[in-house]
Amino acid sequence: MATSSIVKIRRAELGDVPAIAEIYNEAILTTVATFDTEPKTVADREQWFRAHDERHPILVAVLDGKVVGWASLTEWSDRRAYDGTAEASFYVHSAFRHQGIGRKLLEEIIAEARRVKLHTLLGRIAEGSDESMHLSYAAGFVLIGTLKEVGLKFGRLLDVHLLQLMLD
Repeated sequence: MATSSIVKIRRAELGDVPAIAEIYNEAILTTVATFDTEPKTVADREQWFRAHDERHPILVAVLDGKVVGWASLTEWSDRRAYDGTAEASFYVHSAFRHQGIGRKLLEEIIAEARRVKLHTLLGRIAEGSDESMHLSYAAGFVLIGTLKEVGLKFGRLLDVHLLQLMLD
């Protein structure tokens, strides 16, 4: 579904949560991009949304007034020694993939991480998520390890690749 419209990236608002939930639920049901296996309710995603703060923002990609993707920074751990570390995630609705939206979301969430002066970003990418690996490498992430057969999805044990981007 090619388009000549311009994708706008902005901070997510509470009103974006139903679209965020729809995009995430599609990923749950059809991809290994997340190891969640049951769809999430809008109420669950609202709670998730409220758990994010200024240092851990959620961004949305908007095309022709419709939220078509999102990215977030999530606290890596609640232990204070990890305050400079966050996990980066990004998702794009299947109808809008391969149009540069994922790349733009990842670039913008990295810019947000730098803005709030995080030290490092981590990413967990399941085997078979080749596009996510490619985009992460292009953004400067490096592979720091592989967790062997840690997730069971669609009847298969899957490895998870751990990637890292040093920000300063």
